[in-house]
Amino acid sequence: MREIIKDRQVVTDHWTVLRLTEEQTAESAQVPDGAVIVPLAVWKAQHATLSTRSDVGVWIASSERAEELKNDLNSLPLIAVDFPKFSDGRGYSIAYNLRGKLKFTGELRAIGDVLRDQLFYMQRVGFNSFATRPDRDIHEALKGLTDFSESYQTSIDQKAPLFRRVERSAGAVT
Repeated sequence: MREIIKDRQVVTDHWTVLRLTEEQTAESAQVPDGAVIVPLAVWKAQHATLSTRSDVGVWIASSERAEELKNDLNSLPLIAVDFPKFSDGRGYSIAYNLRGKLKFTGELRAIGDVLRDQLFYMQRVGFNSFATRPDRDIHEALKGLTDFSESYQTSIDQKAPLFRRVERSAGAVT
Protein backbone atom coordinates (compact mmCIF):
# COMPACT_ATOMS: atom_id res chain seq x y z
CA MET A 1 0.00 0.00 0.00
CA ARG A 2 1.16 3.50 -0.80
CA GLU A 3 1.74 6.00 1.98
CA ILE A 4 0.86 9.69 1.99
CA ILE A 5 1.21 12.59 4.39
CA LYS A 6 -2.14 13.59 5.87
CA ASP A 7 -2.62 16.06 8.70
CA ARG A 8 1.14 16.04 9.39
CA GLN A 9 1.39 12.25 9.71
CA VAL A 10 2.46 9.46 7.39
CA VAL A 11 -0.58 7.24 6.81
CA THR A 12 -1.68 4.48 4.43
CA ASP A 13 -3.44 5.82 1.35
CA HIS A 14 -6.75 4.09 0.63
CA TRP A 15 -7.51 6.17 -2.47
CA THR A 16 -6.70 5.32 -6.09
CA VAL A 17 -6.12 8.08 -8.64
CA LEU A 18 -7.85 7.44 -11.97
CA ARG A 19 -5.93 8.78 -14.95
CA LEU A 20 -7.39 8.47 -18.43
CA THR A 21 -5.46 6.76 -21.19
CA GLU A 22 -5.39 8.17 -24.72
CA GLU A 23 -8.09 5.69 -25.75
CA GLN A 24 -10.49 6.67 -22.97
CA THR A 25 -12.92 9.56 -22.88
CA ALA A 26 -14.50 11.10 -19.82
CA GLU A 27 -17.83 9.57 -20.79
CA SER A 28 -16.49 6.05 -21.41
CA ALA A 29 -14.06 5.76 -18.50
CA GLN A 30 -14.83 2.90 -16.14
CA VAL A 31 -14.72 4.16 -12.55
CA PRO A 32 -13.84 1.24 -10.27
CA ASP A 33 -15.49 0.47 -6.95
CA GLY A 34 -13.76 1.69 -3.82
CA ALA A 35 -12.18 5.00 -2.93
CA VAL A 36 -11.20 6.63 -6.21
CA ILE A 37 -10.17 10.14 -7.24
CA VAL A 38 -11.46 10.90 -10.74
CA PRO A 39 -10.46 13.67 -13.14
CA LEU A 40 -12.75 16.69 -13.19
CA ALA A 41 -13.81 15.81 -16.76
CA VAL A 42 -14.98 12.35 -15.65
CA TRP A 43 -16.83 13.87 -12.67
CA LYS A 44 -18.66 16.27 -14.96
CA ALA A 45 -19.43 13.66 -17.65
CA GLN A 46 -20.66 11.02 -15.18
CA HIS A 47 -22.01 13.34 -12.50
CA ALA A 48 -25.43 11.69 -12.16
CA THR A 49 -23.84 8.36 -11.19
CA LEU A 50 -20.71 9.48 -9.37
CA SER A 51 -22.43 12.09 -7.18
CA THR A 52 -24.41 9.31 -5.47
CA ARG A 53 -21.22 7.68 -4.20
CA SER A 54 -19.49 8.72 -0.97
CA ASP A 55 -16.16 7.16 -2.00
CA VAL A 56 -15.41 9.39 -5.00
CA GLY A 57 -13.12 12.38 -4.94
CA VAL A 58 -12.14 14.68 -7.80
CA TRP A 59 -8.75 15.83 -9.02
CA ILE A 60 -8.25 19.12 -10.79
CA ALA A 61 -5.57 19.70 -13.42
CA SER A 62 -3.51 22.87 -13.13
CA SER A 63 -5.27 24.25 -16.22
CA GLU A 64 -8.75 23.82 -14.69
CA ARG A 65 -10.71 26.03 -12.31
CA ALA A 66 -11.85 25.14 -8.80
CA GLU A 67 -15.09 27.07 -9.33
CA GLU A 68 -16.33 24.23 -11.56
CA LEU A 69 -16.90 22.22 -8.36
CA LYS A 70 -18.64 24.95 -6.35
CA ASN A 71 -22.01 23.15 -6.33
CA ASP A 72 -20.47 19.84 -5.22
CA LEU A 73 -18.08 20.94 -2.47
CA ASN A 74 -20.26 19.80 0.43
CA SER A 75 -20.58 16.28 -0.95
CA LEU A 76 -16.95 15.62 -1.91
CA PRO A 77 -14.80 13.95 0.76
CA LEU A 78 -11.58 14.78 -1.10
CA ILE A 79 -10.35 17.14 -3.80
CA ALA A 80 -6.87 16.67 -5.23
CA VAL A 81 -4.87 19.15 -7.26
CA ASP A 82 -2.44 17.75 -9.80
CA PHE A 83 1.04 19.21 -10.11
CA PRO A 84 2.23 17.97 -13.52
CA LYS A 85 5.75 19.20 -12.84
CA PHE A 86 7.59 20.72 -9.90
CA SER A 87 7.78 24.17 -11.49
CA ASP A 88 4.04 24.51 -12.24
CA GLY A 89 2.63 26.69 -9.47
CA ARG A 90 -0.95 27.07 -10.67
CA GLY A 91 -2.08 24.42 -8.16
CA TYR A 92 -1.27 26.81 -5.31
CA SER A 93 -3.89 29.26 -6.61
CA ILE A 94 -6.43 26.47 -7.06
CA ALA A 95 -5.94 25.37 -3.44
CA TYR A 96 -6.11 28.94 -2.16
CA ASN A 97 -9.39 29.49 -4.02
CA LEU A 98 -10.87 26.22 -2.76
CA ARG A 99 -10.13 27.10 0.87
CA GLY A 100 -10.47 30.89 0.79
CA LYS A 101 -13.16 31.77 -1.75
CA LEU A 102 -15.15 28.54 -1.95
CA LYS A 103 -14.74 27.52 1.73
CA PHE A 104 -13.98 23.84 1.02
CA THR A 105 -13.35 22.11 4.36
CA GLY A 106 -12.66 18.51 3.28
CA GLU A 107 -9.37 16.83 2.51
CA LEU A 108 -7.31 18.81 0.00
CA ARG A 109 -4.53 16.71 -1.48
CA ALA A 110 -1.53 17.59 -3.67
CA ILE A 111 -0.75 14.88 -6.24
CA GLY A 112 1.74 14.55 -9.09
CA ASP A 113 5.27 15.94 -8.96
CA VAL A 114 5.11 16.78 -5.25
CA LEU A 115 8.46 17.21 -3.47
CA ARG A 116 9.61 18.09 0.05
CA ASP A 117 10.59 21.63 -0.96
CA GLN A 118 6.97 22.46 -1.78
CA LEU A 119 5.18 21.07 1.28
CA PHE A 120 5.57 24.06 3.63
CA TYR A 121 4.13 26.42 1.02
CA MET A 122 1.41 23.97 -0.03
CA GLN A 123 0.13 23.71 3.53
CA ARG A 124 0.06 27.51 3.74
CA VAL A 125 -2.50 27.68 0.90
CA GLY A 126 -4.68 24.94 2.37
CA PHE A 127 -3.38 21.51 1.46
CA ASN A 128 -3.61 19.05 4.35
CA SER A 129 -2.69 15.92 2.41
CA PHE A 130 0.28 15.18 0.14
CA ALA A 131 0.96 12.27 -2.20
CA THR A 132 4.68 12.78 -2.71
CA ARG A 133 6.59 11.33 -5.63
CA PRO A 134 7.09 7.59 -5.06
CA ASP A 135 10.84 7.81 -5.72
CA ARG A 136 11.33 10.02 -2.62
CA ASP A 137 11.43 9.15 1.08
CA ILE A 138 8.08 10.18 2.54
CA HIS A 139 9.47 10.47 6.08
CA GLU A 140 12.09 12.92 4.82
CA ALA A 141 9.37 14.83 2.95
CA LEU A 142 7.33 15.10 6.15
CA LYS A 143 10.10 17.27 7.61
CA GLY A 144 9.38 19.81 4.86
CA LEU A 145 6.23 20.88 6.69
CA THR A 146 8.38 22.41 9.44
CA ASP A 147 11.22 23.89 7.36
CA PHE A 148 10.37 27.40 8.58
CA SER A 149 9.34 28.52 12.05
CA GLU A 150 7.61 31.72 10.96
CA SER A 151 5.97 33.12 7.85
CA TYR A 152 5.87 36.79 6.87
CA GLN A 153 2.89 36.91 4.55
CA THR A 154 -0.77 36.21 5.09
CA SER A 155 -2.35 33.08 3.65
CA ILE A 156 -5.00 30.50 4.46
CA ASP A 157 -3.06 29.32 7.52
CA GLN A 158 -2.15 32.79 8.86
CA LYS A 159 -4.52 35.71 8.41
CA ALA A 160 -2.22 38.42 9.83
CA PRO A 161 1.20 39.36 8.44
CA LEU A 162 4.21 39.07 10.74
CA PHE A 163 4.45 42.83 11.39
CA ARG A 164 0.92 42.72 12.85
CA ARG A 165 1.71 39.70 15.06
CA VAL A 166 4.91 41.03 16.62
CA GLU A 167 4.76 43.54 19.46
CA ARG A 168 7.35 46.28 19.15
CA SER A 169 8.54 48.59 21.86
CA ALA A 170 8.30 52.36 21.43
CA GLY A 171 11.39 53.82 19.82
CA ALA A 172 12.52 50.52 18.32
CA VAL A 173 14.32 50.83 15.01
CA THR A 174 12.50 49.02 12.23
